[in-house]
Amino acid sequence: MAIDRVPALKRCRSLGIEPGVIGLNKSSNRQPRRTRGKVSEYGVQLKEKQKAKFIYGVLEKQFRSYYNKAKKMQGITGDNLISLLERRIDNVVFRLGLASTRKQARQLVRHGHITLNGKRLDIPSALVDVNDVVAVSEKARSNAFFKELAESNSALSVPAWITVGSDNFTGTINRFPAADDFDIPVDSQAIVELYSK
Repeated sequence: MAIDRVPALKRCRSLGIEPGVIGLNKSSNRQPRRTRGKVSEYGVQLKEKQKAKFIYGVLEKQFRSYYNKAKKMQGITGDNLISLLERRIDNVVFRLGLASTRKQARQLVRHGHITLNGKRLDIPSALVDVNDVVAVSEKARSNAFFKELAESNSALSVPAWITVGSDNFTGTINRFPAADDFDIPVDSQAIVELYSK
């Protein structure tokens, strides 16, 4: 299994995104590097793809399969691609505020702390559907991490397509995410243009 071990702040700086997008509240004191001149159209498209892959923690092979799936769906391919990435269970856990970063959310899912419709799930790439209920498992709620999370109650602003339960440990998917719900700094049309060459 391939693992991306590049330091997150360094990668954010090279892609030109704020660390807050991926959930980090750190900042770098380094001076920005000067750009070497005009970037080609291909370079811009490649950078947009790399941004999306980095933000959602997806490698090339899986990202390409999401693109192929989005291309077969009805509607705008770029919006379908981002919608599929948003529907990943690790992203939903992050959006619910149960984890501070998508990497942490992925680990929580991997370790079996998250349930989907009452069944334990340990596959971070699983896609949620409308009316699915994502929750922290009963056993994990007694964990110190989740107890502290419940006491602090300082979750991110949850998107409109997810409803948070009264106990802050559950979330229900109201609808699929639409283009208005995307708050990541990625031009999905550039990704489509790159793959359609």
